[in-house]
Amino acid sequence: MLLSLLPKEDKINFLDLLRQFIIVDGQPSELEKQVQKKFAYEMGDDVVKRLSFTKTDKKKLIANFAKKPQGTKNIVYLNLFAASLEDEWYNVEEHFLLDEIQSAFGITNKKKVELMKIVYADRDLKERAKRIVSE
Repeated sequence: MLLSLLPKEDKINFLDLLRQFIIVDGQPSELEKQVQKKFAYEMGDDVVKRLSFTKTDKKKLIANFAKKPQGTKNIVYLNLFAASLEDEWYNVEEHFLLDEIQSAFGITNKKKVELMKIVYADRDLKERAKRIVSE
């Protein structure tokens, strides 16, 4: 969501951070690889062509984003939270990493709740649309 608003460098760094986020619990599953591609496609062709990832450390990626404008940090956090809901498994490591990122990005609990509501509203809308078209 809203990833197309990021500059190209931030899009690429987001994909690297997303990969670090996804592999926090081990090697990515096929579903997690599909999630990576989904986010890349949202960002446009210039990013899709670059689906190889750097070996940048997640702490460096987090620190890099922590220096960005608050809007960028909010978009990154919003999408990482959305990615955490893509599979059916609740992962404690992902939760702890989200907490670490929230803190590093200076995202208040109030803003976190607002961002979470956006993700849940988007999911609810998609589910409602599926029900309506299948009737």
